[in-house]
Amino acid sequence: MEKLVFQNGVKKDQLLSAVNDYHGGVIVELKEPMDPNVFQNILKASLSKWRLQGKKGVWIKLPIELVNLVETAVKEGFWYHHAEPHYLMLVYWIPETENTIPANASHRVGIGAIVLNDKRELLVVQENSGRLKGTAVWKIPTGIVEEGEDIFEGAIREVKEETGIDTEFMEVLAFRQTHKVLFGKSDLFFICMMRPLSFDIQKQDLEIEAAQWMPIEEYAVLPFVQKHGLFKYIKDLCLVKAERNYPGFTPVPVTSFFDASTSFLYCNKDGLDQESSASSSLKEDLEIETCKTILI
Repeated sequence: MEKLVFQNGVKKDQLLSAVNDYHGGVIVELKEPMDPNVFQNILKASLSKWRLQGKKGVWIKLPIELVNLVETAVKEGFWYHHAEPHYLMLVYWIPETENTIPANASHRVGIGAIVLNDKRELLVVQENSGRLKGTAVWKIPTGIVEEGEDIFEGAIREVKEETGIDTEFMEVLAFRQTHKVLFGKSDLFFICMMRPLSFDIQKQDLEIEAAQWMPIEEYAVLPFVQKHGLFKYIKDLCLVKAERNYPGFTPVPVTSFFDASTSFLYCNKDGLDQESSASSSLKEDLEIETCKTILI
């Protein structure tokens, strides 16, 4: 058996356990406590090995319990990529080429819910927190989509949390993109059309000052709605949906090629169905003509 050589308490050739990623790099997930000096020696040896192997990005996932190892990794050239409540992700680029490591998540996703009842009344709220607190501004329910939550699920949840109203998701009517919002990140805001399934409002006291059903015509002439660009467009969308057809995007389930998981494609499904129907009809006509030609 090969003789083991130890230096500074570390077995020679001892490396960090890692798995390959899909882009020529490796991912290290540390779980057990380690002395920072020992960690430094193992990390240096591992980087040398990965460099010889032609690896590119090196990711180190450090649980919050191992925060004492952050300084050591940073001194070796690692930098922060992102952080979650229970871990910090550090990253390092090995080759002397352009760094192609993807940036941290760049966008936050929010929703605004247009909830219209059969009386042409819009569900509106006044906020009890944030920049609109104390302004008496009436607005549609809004909120942030949670991690792992689909847009339509977030819209249903936010309306229920703020007003107690149960809804059915119908369509995405429009969306807005803005930049440098929260901590310098960009923001995607989806305006969703919802159908109310209940009507008795039970507002959330923590975030909502007031909630009510308001006639669309009354909402449309509110000074703040008339003045503010986004509110004006929300009003226009309310009116056009109430008075005539405005096709939005509905979620269509699609299966991933890679792992058979399901996600949702938002598209104008009615238009897509019409196109598919037209294609099918054309195909049938061609088949009929082909049969006629053969018979002749």
